[in-house]
Amino acid sequence: MKSPVVKRSIVVAGHKTSVSLEEAFWNGMKEISALRNMTLSELVGEIDNNRQQGNLSSAIRLFVLDYFRSRAMAAQPDNNVPAQ
Repeated sequence: MKSPVVKRSIVVAGHKTSVSLEEAFWNGMKEISALRNMTLSELVGEIDNNRQQGNLSSAIRLFVLDYFRSRAMAAQPDNNVPAQ
């Protein structure tokens, strides 16, 4: 059985590194970087610079989760507004 985790090489801040992520997270990263008009390497570099702890793969997963969770919350109708 093929592993759902895909290992890819990426250049972050001028240094080549490899990151192992599930395909869904790679796709999420590609979508986010396209929406921000930046390369995948630039986005990973931003995540790397802002991470507090843990490894880069974990930081990326948390970033993608937070990004799409925030979008989902923003799309929700405001529950504090009375229905008319």
